[in-house]
Amino acid sequence: MRNLKHIRLKQYDYGSNGYYFVTIVTDLRLNYFKDKEKEVERELRDLVSKTEGLELDLYVIMPNHVHIIFVLKSSTLKLGEIVRRFKAKVSHALEEFIWQPNYYEHIIRNENALNKIREYILKNPTQEIVEFKKFYE
Repeated sequence: MRNLKHIRLKQYDYGSNGYYFVTIVTDLRLNYFKDKEKEVERELRDLVSKTEGLELDLYVIMPNHVHIIFVLKSSTLKLGEIVRRFKAKVSHALEEFIWQPNYYEHIIRNENALNKIREYILKNPTQEIVEFKKFYE
């Protein structure tokens, strides 16, 4: 069993209204989502539609990870439960548990940070292809 690091802010309420940048990675960074992006997107949108106070700002689904900006507005769930449910829905849909045990999050505190993260998400697929090509050239 892996030792999990406690990477959340201890005193922070992850149910607070705001924007949260989340990165969730597949186990061993395997490309489970290659040609399955639509299934992952369907589960993400279904979760958001069924969770009061949860919205999507922006997301990208890569072959081995997803980047999501969640918006909580008086959400009935905290961020950790939202991520847990998303992982479970995708695993169930793909009929395989495919995730690393944890996830990365960043609390977005202002408009400038939000715009930088949006730019990063939009450029990420292109950057991944460039890095992949450099590795194999």
